[in-house]
Amino acid sequence: EQKEYFLPRLANGTLIPCFGLTGPHSGSDATSLIGSHCVVQKHPKTGELGVVATFKKRYITLAPVAGVVGLGLNLQDPDGLLGGEGEEGFTVALLERGHEGLRMGPRHIPLSAAFMNGTVEGEDVWIPMTSILGGQSRCGFGWNMFVECLAEGRGVSLPAGSIGAARSVVAGVGAYSRVRKQFRVPIAEFGGIQEAMAKAGSDGLITIAGGDVMNAIVDNHEAPMVISSVMKQNCTERGRRIVECGMDVAAGSAICRGDKNYIGNAYMSLPIAITVEGANIMTRSFQIIGQGLTRCHPHMSDLLRALQLPPSQEKEAVQTFVKQFHKIVGHGVSNFFYSVTRGIGATMSTTFRSKKAYKSGNDLLSHHEKQLLRLSANFALTADLCFTLGGRLKFEELLMGRLADALGAIYLGYATLHHYQRRQGIQGLEALTEHAMLRLEREAQDALYAASENFPGPLGTVASTVMKMGCFPLGGFTRPYAEPGDDLTKEVSRLLTTPSEIRDMFQEGIYSAPEGTTHQMTDLIRALPICVEADRVATSIRREKREPTSEETDLIAKADALRDALIQVDVFEHATAEEAQSGYLRPALLGTEERFAKMDKIVFREAA
Repeated sequence: EQKEYFLPRLANGTLIPCFGLTGPHSGSDATSLIGSHCVVQKHPKTGELGVVATFKKRYITLAPVAGVVGLGLNLQDPDGLLGGEGEEGFTVALLERGHEGLRMGPRHIPLSAAFMNGTVEGEDVWIPMTSILGGQSRCGFGWNMFVECLAEGRGVSLPAGSIGAARSVVAGVGAYSRVRKQFRVPIAEFGGIQEAMAKAGSDGLITIAGGDVMNAIVDNHEAPMVISSVMKQNCTERGRRIVECGMDVAAGSAICRGDKNYIGNAYMSLPIAITVEGANIMTRSFQIIGQGLTRCHPHMSDLLRALQLPPSQEKEAVQTFVKQFHKIVGHGVSNFFYSVTRGIGATMSTTFRSKKAYKSGNDLLSHHEKQLLRLSANFALTADLCFTLGGRLKFEELLMGRLADALGAIYLGYATLHHYQRRQGIQGLEALTEHAMLRLEREAQDALYAASENFPGPLGTVASTVMKMGCFPLGGFTRPYAEPGDDLTKEVSRLLTTPSEIRDMFQEGIYSAPEGTTHQMTDLIRALPICVEADRVATSIRREKREPTSEETDLIAKADALRDALIQVDVFEHATAEEAQSGYLRPALLGTEERFAKMDKIVFREAA
C-alpha cells in the first residue's frame, strides 16, 4: 500500500521527500538519534497499535518544501506490544506534511544560498503502524533503508555540484582569461593563471570521471557505502579547490555581486556540500576507513562472523576462525610481495619514461594502470597492518584520514582512466588525463608515506618499518611520483583557454542563453573564439610589420568592444532597503559632515 501510494507521487514530483535524521545533539553521530524517541502504544480511543513520538530535527535538506518526511526514530517497546513482530531500535516513519502534530516549514538560511534546509519537529505525535516504513514488521530495521538511500544520494547529488562547478569554471573562467588583458596580454598567458587553470581542469576531469562511474554503479542498483563516502568527501573538496582557482583567476569580477557574477554563488555554496550528509572531516578521518577496512577485506568478515557464533557451534566457529586467520596471514604476505615487486617495477617505468609518452593513448593507459596496481598493493599492505591496532584504530583518525586520501586517489585514478577509455579520440584528452593522473599518484604516494612516518600504536614502530620496506623498499627512489611539469601545465591551460575539443567536453550541458539576450557566461563563451582570432591577427600584423586590412580592423575592433563589455562588473546605487530611503547618508559620510560642521572652512579652496 505504501509503494502504491507514495512511489507514483514521488516519481512525478507531486511529493518532494526529505530525510529527518540529524538533530541538535546528533550531527555526524546521526544514528544515535538523541532527542528522537518513540514508544509503542495503543491509541487511547480506538485501541489501534502505533507509536507516540517526540523529535527535534534540524539541517534537514528540502524540509521547507517537502510533502513527506522519512523520520528516523529510536523506537522503544517497554510493554512488549509488538508481540514479536518487529523490534526495538532505529525505525523510520513516513509522515506527510499536515500530519497532526508535525511541524515542517521553518528554514535555515545556509550562506544565503538557494538551498532549502530547515527543521522537522513534533511533541507526542501519534503515528499509526501503517505509517511505519514497511509496516510493523520493519520496526527496528530503519537503518537499512537510510544506508542504501544515503549511499546513493550523497554519492551522486553532492559530487554533481562539483561537476557543475568544474564545467562552469572551465567554460566561463577559461574564456575570461583570454578576454581579460593586463599589460596588453591576455592573462591566460601568465604562469600563475596557467597553473590555476590546469589544476581546475584536471580536478574537473577527476570529478566528472568519478561521477560517471558512480552513476553507472547506481544505475546497476548497487549502493556502495564506502565508494559513496569517497565520492562525497573527495569530489566536494575538489569542487572547492576548483572554484577557488576560478575565483583567483576571475579576481575582481568574481567578488562583485550581481548578474555578471557567475561564480560567486558557487563559491559560497560549496561549503554547504562539504558539510551536509556527513561533514568531510568526519567522512575522511573516520567513516571511509572505519567502514571499509573490514567490509572490503576478503577474509575479515568471515572471521568476525565466526566469533559471533553461539556456544552450540563452538567447534565450527574455531575451525572457521583458524581457516580465515591463515587466509588473512597469507593475504598479508602476498600483499607485501606485490607491494615490493610492483613498487620497484613501477619506479623503474616511471623513472625512464619520456615526458611526452602520454601522447600515445595506449602508453598512457598501460603506464598509469601499472602505477595504480602498485599503489593498490601498497594500500592493501597498509590496511593489513592497521589490524595491529585492534579496536584502537577507530581512535587513530589522523591515520585513517591519510588512508582515505590514498584510497580516494586510487579509486578516482581508475575512474579517470575509465573515462579516457570511453572518450578516447577527443583531441587533447591525453594531456589532461596525464596531468590528472600525475597529481592523483602523487596524492596517494604522499598519503601513504605520511602514514608510514606516523604509524601509531604499541607496535607502531614495527608496523612503520614493515610498511616502509613494503611500500618504499628502496627509500626515496621508490617514491617517484611528482607534480606535473611546467610544459604539461601550460599545454593543459592552453587547451582550456582556447577553442578546443577539451573545452567542448567541459561545456556539455552548460546553459546557453538565446541570441540577443545578456548572460555573462554565454557571452564569454561566444566571445572566446573572436578574441583568440583577433589576438592571432594582431600578432601577425606586428610580426609582418604591415597595416591591417579592413576586415582585420573590424575583427580587432569587435574583439575590443566585447572585451570592454565583458570585463565590466555590476554597480548599485544602494545595496539595502535602508540605503534606498530618501535622505539616507552612509555613517562614514555622516561623521564627516558632523566634523565639517564644527569647522569654519569646509572645502580645500576656502582653506587655501
